[in-house]
Amino acid sequence: MESPCINICVIDSESGLCTGCMRTILEIAQWSAMPGDQRLRIMADLGRRRTAAAACDGQSGMGAS
Repeated sequence: MESPCINICVIDSESGLCTGCMRTILEIAQWSAMPGDQRLRIMADLGRRRTAAAACDGQSGMGAS
């Protein structure tokens, strides 16, 4: 399985998620050793994470410039 990394590696201090791939530091670090089913669950959740992050950015007025 491919990685969701898009080479924009910046961890958001509030959410703890990478702004590029929407994974946590722990998920990024463990990705290559994770079982496939765990990676699939994370991949399936990335859209929800991105939507939630965008909603938080819109509410706080502190989105990426």
